[in-house]
Amino acid sequence: MDDPINGKPDWRRTMLSKPSYHDVAKLAGVGTATVERVLNGRGGVRQELVAKVVLAARQLNYPRVLPEIHRAMLRIDVIMVRPETTFYSRLSKAFERIAATLDPIVVVHRRFAEESNAQEIARYIALPDAPRAGLILAVPNSPLIDVAVKKVIDQGIPVVHIVTRASQDEAEFVGIDNYAAGRSAAHFISRMTRAQGSVIALCHPIYQVHQDRIRGFSEYFRDHPGPIAFKWLGFTRDEELFSVETLHMGLSKFPDLIGLYNAGGANAAVIDVMSRQERGKEILFVGHELTDYTRKALADGIMDVVLDQAPEAQARRVLDLMLRRIGLTTVDPDQQPIRFITITAENL
Repeated sequence: MDDPINGKPDWRRTMLSKPSYHDVAKLAGVGTATVERVLNGRGGVRQELVAKVVLAARQLNYPRVLPEIHRAMLRIDVIMVRPETTFYSRLSKAFERIAATLDPIVVVHRRFAEESNAQEIARYIALPDAPRAGLILAVPNSPLIDVAVKKVIDQGIPVVHIVTRASQDEAEFVGIDNYAAGRSAAHFISRMTRAQGSVIALCHPIYQVHQDRIRGFSEYFRDHPGPIAFKWLGFTRDEELFSVETLHMGLSKFPDLIGLYNAGGANAAVIDVMSRQERGKEILFVGHELTDYTRKALADGIMDVVLDQAPEAQARRVLDLMLRRIGLTTVDPDQQPIRFITITAENL
């Protein structure tokens, strides 16, 4: 029976009576013939439609045991890099926790790839080892990866980028406003430092989000000229050895250094260098991601501000978005960027 107010099925009434094929079809957004084929195991129905029918039948407590072959049939692939880093470890664990709360019909399959091996990443994207209903990517961008992503999109499979954009396609993106994060870092340095002098920044050049942060950082200083100036950008690859060498280069080039922004990772190595500097605590240091290292650096006065990307919130948002795109929910998630969290020694 329909709701007389909005014309939609009144599922409260349906739950009090035995649901029919028609009820399941309305909730799943498919035809009754599709419902009949799925519930009787007759095949010939696309995987994503099977999932919708089974989920709708479960929601309505359809009075029969659903075939076991319909369980765990809808797979969402998540491809990430650098499992050794705290950030991606947090992101992976967040996917694991959230996946455990979803209907068993939905499987979230996580896979890590070598960050610098674009060919391997592209292969994982274009050639899955099992049928997938959706693809979530947290990998760097490159021409090879761009081609692979376009291939998946052309197949009609929803793709969502998280943390960083893996390609320049029209697929949706879940992450913080990285341009705003860069401007915020510059704002903190220019407003919190008590000295005048040079400012440098470090980043990983292969990530679009790092480029966005540096653009915001640079443009803030362009928009606010004065005795504190952004003078130099060093590329670190987010690796400890390169980060140490690059930071030492910046320290030697600018004896009047008063501000440091690490737009990427390898914070542990950067913190170690700064802790050994005679003027380390005098240089205002802003970085990303709350970890054991950055937490201690804040408490010790080596770091001054940490901008955390809240990977747990990103994982929740991207899965909500993916479930909406493959038709398993009807609610559109918030489209605004994830709010990054500003942490200092005063709010650890």
